[in-house]
Amino acid sequence: MDITPEISWADFEKIDMRVGTIIQAEIFKEAKKPAYKIMVDFGEFGIRKSSAQVTRLYQPEELIGKQVIAVLNFPPKQIANLKSECLIMGVVDGADVTLIGPGKPVANGLRIG
Repeated sequence: MDITPEISWADFEKIDMRVGTIIQAEIFKEAKKPAYKIMVDFGEFGIRKSSAQVTRLYQPEELIGKQVIAVLNFPPKQIANLKSECLIMGVVDGADVTLIGPGKPVANGLRIG
C-alpha cells in the first residue's frame, strides 16, 4: 500500500485540528449509513455539530464527556438534514471507526500540532 503524496509543513499548518468534548450524541435516523448526530464543545471556538459513523464501536451514552480531535476549518457539509460543522477524526479499520483523542484530559479548543 502506498503512502499519500508528501505535503509541506505549510500545508499541514493549514489544517485546524482541535480538541473538543462530546456533550451530546444521538442516533442519526435520517443518515443513509448508521451514524450519530454529535455536538462537540471546542471551548472558545464554540459548540459544533457533526455526524460520525461510529455506531459499531460506541453507544451514544458512552460518547458523552469523551474528548476527541476534529478538523474545524473544512467548509460545512450537508449530511441528510444535518449541517456538519467539523470532521471528527478516527482510525478506520474496515467498517469500524475508533475515535482519536488526547491521552489525558486537556482544555477544549487546544490545537493539534
